[in-house]
Parts: sequence; structure tokens; C-alpha cells
Amino acid sequence: MVTRKEVADLAGVSEATVSRVLNRVGPIREETKERVLSAAKELNYIPNAIARSFARRRSGNLGVVLPYVPKVHLFSTYYFSEILSGIGEAVREHGYDLLLLFRTPGAPADYTTWYQSQKVDACVILGASDLPEERKALQRLAAHRLPFCLVNQRFPDEEFNEVDADHASGSYEAVKHLIAGGCRRVAFLNGSPEYSNSRDRLTGYRQAVTEAGLDPDALLQLGGNYSRRSGEQAAQAVYRERERVDGVFAANDRMAVGLMQGLRALGLETGTDVAIAGCDDSDAARMTEPPLTSVHVPFYEMGRLAADRLLQVLDQGEPGAVFREQLATRLVIRESSILRSRE
Repeated sequence: MVTRKEVADLAGVSEATVSRVLNRVGPIREETKERVLSAAKELNYIPNAIARSFARRRSGNLGVVLPYVPKVHLFSTYYFSEILSGIGEAVREHGYDLLLLFRTPGAPADYTTWYQSQKVDACVILGASDLPEERKALQRLAAHRLPFCLVNQRFPDEEFNEVDADHASGSYEAVKHLIAGGCRRVAFLNGSPEYSNSRDRLTGYRQAVTEAGLDPDALLQLGGNYSRRSGEQAAQAVYRERERVDGVFAANDRMAVGLMQGLRALGLETGTDVAIAGCDDSDAARMTEPPLTSVHVPFYEMGRLAADRLLQVLDQGEPGAVFREQLATRLVIRESSILRSRE
């Protein structure tokens, strides 16, 4: 194995300088840094990970916090798999490792222990909800100035790092599209209210129907939990109220697909009896029959940006200013939202 001394000899510097360059410790002249990195690359030098973590007083791990839900295959869920892919790409580029951390939803959370035990240097938190205990746990992280970032969840009244998408605009465009296609009785199937994206999509829905001269409070509004099963259950209510529903906007594709399946079992066809649009633009949206109109949410880019911004903070060695990023969404129109007559 190539040693640090060999790298130092080739670069014409001390071993201590090699250590500082590779561990990003202290100010180093750019010329010296380039010589060391070039020598390390030429010799194919691989630093000892344990020694490097001691030198940097870091674990070298970026933690990703995921909700643990028994019998739910998180990694086959489009939302989580896309965000994780984006995070993984940023981690690879920065030379860090990724550590998955699971927490039980509803159980008391204390994220600080992962930092204190030096398991992680920073965390990207997925699936956070606006519940009192969750908010307190995040406030403790912020109070200790421990680097973390929320993805797809906003707390406007807190000083948390956040990367989100413009869900209000996406919802608005989807509902406006349904109305432009002739729907005048657009129902809304939303997700759990403790998630900011649910509230944002409700805002967009209400704006679109109000601008069309409709009363949002007179239209059918249903609640689900972002699962396909909750979409199937909502089909019963839509069927009972079918005289006052000609279109439905569902707050994610899983609920939209469940709704389509549930309505078909009851004898109603998507695109003929009711127009449907979803949100996420997942793989499932292209495979339904008919294909599902959906709001494209850039989950991959959100994950990559969150990890990149956090790792930049670690490289700088200080927390810096709170960052809040919001990425654009766009409507992808397919057949499910276009009403056609029965033949």
C-alpha cells in the first residue's frame, strides 16, 4: 500500500501538509494543495478512513433520516428512492459516506445523539412532520448549531435549513388544467395536514377554483394519507357524490392510482366519467391506463441540493446562514385528465 510519506516525497512537502490537505484542515496555498492532490492521484493513495476521521474530528458520514414503518417498502417508493439517489450523488462527489438512520413515526425523537456519538457530521431529514415533539427535536438541533436540512417539509416560523418544491404552484396548475378542460366540479384528495406540502397543495387548489368563479368550500374535499389504499377508499366517497364531481386532483400519484382503481371497480372510467390528475410524476403515472396527468416534482434534484449545501457547510467549518431553497414544479399532461365521450 502507498504511504502518506511517499505522497509527501513526490509532492515535495511534509507528511503533516499532506494530512492537512487531504483532511481539509487549516489554510493551504492553492499551489501546494494541487501538488499534494496530484501526487496522491498519481500514486493512487487511499487515506486510512479511521485516521482521517480522528484528524478531522468527524465521522465522514452524512446521515439520512427516514421514517421506519413496518411492512412499508420505502426504497420502492418513488419519493424516497429519487431523493436518496440525489443525496447519494452529492455524497459521492464530496467524498463522504452515507449512513441511513431510521426513526419510528410518533416516537420521541432526539437527533442530537447521532452527532454526539460521532455517527454523523450532518443529517438530511426526510418525512418530518409538523407535530409538537418533532418540532422540539428539530429546535434542539438548531439550538446546538448542528448541521441538518429538511427535504419536502417547511417550517416558515423556524430557522431551519430547508429544500422544498413549489407545491402550491404545481397544485394550482393541475387544477387550472382540469377546469380549462371543462371540469366545473373539481374535488380534491389531499394528504395528511401535518405535512407542509399538503397545506401548500390545498392553497394552490383553492386559488385555482376561486379564480374560476367556483366556491372551494362547496366542492368535495377528501383526506388520505398518501397511500394507494387511501385513494381506493376515497373512490367510495367520489362514487357516492358522483353527481357533483367531474374532476379530481389527488395530492400524490399513489392516491391517484388507488382512486382510479377504486372507481374502475365501481364502474366509473377515468377520462370518461371523471378527469383525474396526480402529483409527483412517478413511474406509475406512465403505466396506468389511461396514463396519469401529474405534477412533476424534482425529488432527485431536491435530495442532491440538500446534501450538497450541507456538505459545503461542513467544508467551510462553520454553520453559516440558514438556507431555504424552493425548486420549480411543472405539469405533465397525459390522457387521464382529458374528458372524452363514451362510444
